[in-house]
Amino acid sequence: MTTDSLLDLLADIAGTNEVRKNAQLALYDTQVLDSMRTVDLILALDERYGINISPAEFDREAWATPEKFVADVQSRKSAA
Repeated sequence: MTTDSLLDLLADIAGTNEVRKNAQLALYDTQVLDSMRTVDLILALDERYGINISPAEFDREAWATPEKFVADVQSRKSAA
């Protein structure tokens, strides 16, 4: 699981390549991610990488930007 593969997944779910170009893009403030896309992303992380994130564990601020999303997912994988 590389930074590029996580950004590819994020871009696929979000429907924009902007997440690859701008690590500081405000994902929720710009509506790149919404609640439905977040659920899709959580399911895809479990399916592709075996990272299970329950809604109770989800912290929107931890995924506020592509950079934060990658860091959060990689830290979850390391902790598992």
